[in-house]
Formats: sequence, structure tokens, C-alpha cells
Amino acid sequence: MTVRTRFAPSPTGYLHIGGARTALFCWLYSHHHRGSFILRIEDTDRERSTDAAVQAILDGMAWLDLKADEGPFYQTQRFDRYREVAQGMLQAGSAYHCYCSKEELEAMRAEQMARKEKPRYDGRCRDRKQPVPGVTPVIRFKNPQDGQTVVEDAVKGRVVFDNHELDDLIIVRSDGNPTYNFCVVVDDMDMRITHVIRGDDHLNNTPRQMNILKALGVTPPQYAHLPMILGPDGTKLSKRHGAVSVMQYREDGYLPEAVLNYLVRLGWSHGDQEVFSRDEMIELFDIKDVNTSASAINPQKLLWLNQHYIKTGDLKRLADELRWHLERIGVDVSRGPSLEDLVRAQQERAKTFKEMAEGSRFFFEDIKGYDPQAAAKNLTPDVAPALMTLRERLVALPEWSAPALHDVLNQTAEGLGLKLGKLAQPLRVAVSGGGVSPPIDATLELLGRERTLARLDRALAHIGRHGG
Repeated sequence: MTVRTRFAPSPTGYLHIGGARTALFCWLYSHHHRGSFILRIEDTDRERSTDAAVQAILDGMAWLDLKADEGPFYQTQRFDRYREVAQGMLQAGSAYHCYCSKEELEAMRAEQMARKEKPRYDGRCRDRKQPVPGVTPVIRFKNPQDGQTVVEDAVKGRVVFDNHELDDLIIVRSDGNPTYNFCVVVDDMDMRITHVIRGDDHLNNTPRQMNILKALGVTPPQYAHLPMILGPDGTKLSKRHGAVSVMQYREDGYLPEAVLNYLVRLGWSHGDQEVFSRDEMIELFDIKDVNTSASAINPQKLLWLNQHYIKTGDLKRLADELRWHLERIGVDVSRGPSLEDLVRAQQERAKTFKEMAEGSRFFFEDIKGYDPQAAAKNLTPDVAPALMTLRERLVALPEWSAPALHDVLNQTAEGLGLKLGKLAQPLRVAVSGGGVSPPIDATLELLGRERTLARLDRALAHIGRHGG
């Protein structure tokens, strides 16, 4: 058997962290078994589905590099097929026309609730032979009325449903449009899906879908329902916890490999290992190893993983990501140093590319002013003589390189009887405008001699004007 999984989001919003984890687990399981991963857009909810949401899903999948082997397929392009299958079920007797009005159904449910019964369709049209004049019927599935439907869930284990608790759900509305549960079944049948991996909020749909598949003469796929993801405080995930679009993670400066590594550990583990390459994920992932309990997100873990991938990533690849972030904040990258050199100077400390890009502005743009606290502490009259001495030595420096700059800084500080920090920090504020930059020797090398000297002159003028 060739394993075939599917990720089937509804385009009623962005691709969020829970959906991305489901997509990843489906993708990993199919790749682990050398099978196929299918992308299906379940866009039958025409009122809530939008083209922008479809594009957000496609963009998120592309950024995470979770490429589909087949698709994307769109349910709205398959309505004729759904109607064809429904007609076949009517002819086979596994579905029937229901002529009940909205008022009749509401009265039925009210009576059931008055008797303290579970509100459900009671099957009153199940054996009707004659149509009701002037009424366009819906089509309902004739669900088995006795016995049990057993879901052998790969995550949750054996889950048993009594068929008499499952009412005859509508599969085609009176306007001719198929319903969600029916479309899913026909798609899974036609696309030969062998394993359905999805959130456990779909578990209650599973027995109905299995019964429809059996009525169509198809063996249901293996199901695996993933526990939900919680916020750090153990409550339902919300926007305040980070339940945002996957693309927001890129905007916030995270690498896709860090996000994937983070997602795979939300509910799955392999010993105590925390860092996984994509190949390792494919090799080691198995759905049976998914935890049965919910997982809480940990923003600090994601930040730690992102820092790891910044430290260890390919320089060209990291430079391309930095370019994207710099251009996003309006920086002209042609007016500064090599982006690869800039990444190399910052990758040991940076946690996100958003942080790295903001901290890199001064390499490309003139300083418009100084951080008030940093200037008050470091650009003071008593440091001006040291900065002037250093300037003279920098002018005379034959080789403008980090090692040579490091030496001249040390020698200048030592000659003046200062600790290196007492010279390096005022210099940092002078050339960057603030109290944070890459190592000062690397910073000066990247800025170049001309810019460094011009900014030293500006800082000295500032000290002269303000006395601090």
C-alpha cells in the first residue's frame, strides 16, 4: 500500500500554528513512508472563504517548504462529482430525500429537549416514498441505526460510537450544494487517501464519514486525531498567545526551519533530542509516537531554536533573509557592507532577523541622533580626549581590518590607562547611535574608515555642543 495523506484547510482565515503542525505531520508521515502528500482546499463555505485566505495558506505552505505531491485541489471545482455520488447513493438506497421544513425540524428538536433527549433528526422521512409537492428536498445519508462504529485511532486508540446516537446527516442541501462532511468523504475516496491526520476537533465527524465510506463500498482510511495546542498558560490558544498567521512568524524574524523544528516537537518526541534537521524529521517521525495529551506552546523554545539556526545556518541563505527584512523596513541595502559579512558579525547574538535588521540600520543610513541614555552615559566631556586620541590612530592605521582595529583599540586604551570598555562603549555609541552593536572591531571594519571617522567627528561635535 502506498501511503497517501492530505492536508485540507478551509480558506476562512490564515494558516495558523495548529494548521501548520497538522500539515507538517501529514507531510512527514507520507515522506517517511515514501508516499504522497496531497493539498486540498476545502472552500465549500462560500460566504467565509476568500481568495486572500487561499493565498495566505499557499504562501504559508511555500515558506515552510511543505510541497504537495498533488494539488492544490479545490472542492468548489468538484461539485458535479459530489452530486453524481449523491445520486448514486439515492439509487442504491443509502441516501434519501428529506422534505422537512425548518419549522418542522425546530419543533421536533424542541420536543426532544423537553423530554431531556439529545436533539437529533429522528428519521421521519427515511422511508417516505412520495415527494412533497412544492418542496425542494435535501438529501440525507441513511446512517446505520444499530451496532457501533469503531475508530482505531493511531493517536487516541480505540474510540467507539453507538450508531443510534448518529442521526441521518444532510449530504446535499436543498440548493443542490453538498455539505462539508460529504465532500470530505468523496474526496478521500477519489484521492485514495490512506491516512487522515487532523485535529481532534474532527473526531466526532469521523464515525459519520466512515459510515458513508462503507456505504460507498470503500474501506475507510486510518485516522489519527492530534490533540490541540494550548497557550503557555494551559488555556485555549488565542492571538495573545501567538495564534497568528504562519507568515507573521516570518515577519517577526523567524526562520522556517526553526518554526518546523518547533512544530514537530509540539506533541511528538524522539528521546530527548530537541534539534532536528528536515531529513531527521522524515527518518524518525511516526504518528504512533504523537502524545495523547495537548501541548502548550513555549515562545522561549522557539526563540532558542531560531537563534540556533541563525548561528549554524548557511551564510548566503541567512543573508537573503536579512535582505528581505532590511528592504521591508525601507533600508537601501546597496549603501552598506556585504550582507554575508553583516550576518557573520551578528549571528552569534541575534535571536531574530527582525532584531538583526533593526540593529543593522546604522550600517546603511546616517545616524539621525543618539539614544539619550547611551549618549548621556558615554558621550561625555571626560571621554572626548580619549576619542580624539583614538581618531588620530585610526587615521594612521595602514590596514582597516578587524584584527588591526582590535589591536589599536587595546593599545589606545592601555596607553590612556583605561579599561577597554571605557573606550569601546563610547566609540560604539558614536558610530552606531546606541549602546548595542556587533563586536566593536567588526563594527568598525564593516562601517569602513570614512564612515567611522565621520561619525567620530560628529560625536565629538555633539560632546562639544552638549557637554554630554
